[in-house]
Formats: sequence, C-alpha cells, structure tokens
Amino acid sequence: MELLIIRHGQSEADLLGVLEGRADFPLTELGKEQAGKMAAYVAGNIPPDLILASPLKRASATAQILQRKIGCDIQFYDELKEYNNGVLAGLSKKEAAITHPLPKGGRPLHIPIQDGESELEFRYRAEWMLHHILFAYKDVRRVAIVSHGGLISNFIKAFLDLPNGKFAFSTGDTGIHLLEQLEDTRVVRYLNKQDHLLM
Repeated sequence: MELLIIRHGQSEADLLGVLEGRADFPLTELGKEQAGKMAAYVAGNIPPDLILASPLKRASATAQILQRKIGCDIQFYDELKEYNNGVLAGLSKKEAAITHPLPKGGRPLHIPIQDGESELEFRYRAEWMLHHILFAYKDVRRVAIVSHGGLISNFIKAFLDLPNGKFAFSTGDTGIHLLEQLEDTRVVRYLNKQDHLLM
C-alpha cells in the first residue's frame, strides 16, 4: 500500500498571523490555486484510489479539489484534524504569548493545553489513524491523506516508529509525501514534494 500524504493549501489564517490549529479558516484564493496545481500533478502522476481527509475547511476544500480531478471516493475523519490547541485557536501569536505563555521549559508532553489536547494525545491520534488505514484499507493500492502540518509530522513519526521528541517533519502548502508499506518493510519514497507549485 502507498500512502500519499498531502497538506492543505494556504489558509486565511496564514495571512492573519494567528494560531490556527482547530480554528476553522478557509483556503485563500492562492490556496485554491495551489490545491489545483497539486491535484493536476497527482492526477497525472500518482492518482489515489481513495482519499481520506480532515473535515476542517482548509483540508476538506483541498481534498475536494483533488477528488474532482481524480473522481475517486472521499471519506472524512476527525482523527485527521490538526492539533487541538484549545484556547489558543484563532488567537494572534502576540496575544497568545501574553494571555497563555508557555511554562518555563515548555509544556510537559502529557499535559494538555486548556480546552485542548496534550502532545501525547495528539501523537496517539496519528498512531491510531496509521494503524486504522493499514488495517481497514489494506486492499487499496494507494490512499491519499489530506491533512495538516502537525498531524502529518506525527503521522510520519508513527510510520517510522520514531519517538515523540521535540522535532518535526516540515510540510509546505500542498506539500506531498509518499510512503509505502510493503509486507515487511516501510519505505519513504519522498518527503514534502512541491514541484507542482512551479508549474
């Protein structure tokens, strides 16, 4: 099985300079254009047989643009949503630093942000989603997963059996990662491919 992992296009939160997370901002016009270029590239080179997506606006719109180009089924999973940043969702970075400063040394991995989730809970969601996909869709040749930067980073760490340390896999707007689950090996074909944005 191949896992084609795609981040959404630019959202309005990117222009406003706010903490997005669970804040549900739509794509910008540039974000829609980025998604269109991604969809054209994927359709012509690595078309999926199924799309799984986060229901948040920026990801669901990106996934629907891809679906229209490919024509395959799409399913939405709450588990593919971005980190639940609770009280920080939608706040400006400056305001968040004043009203909810990080504890000295950072927030412990097991302690959730107010009204949100902990880093360990977030990682568990990604682990659960990976294992669910590998089990529930084992007969599907290629599955596209349209989600968010933080979730994608945790998903890749789960795929590679990496610890939940303070490091991340970066993904740009509509960046594409291609992973493959073979019978007894997990393969990384490429990470954060964005060539389609140059077309």
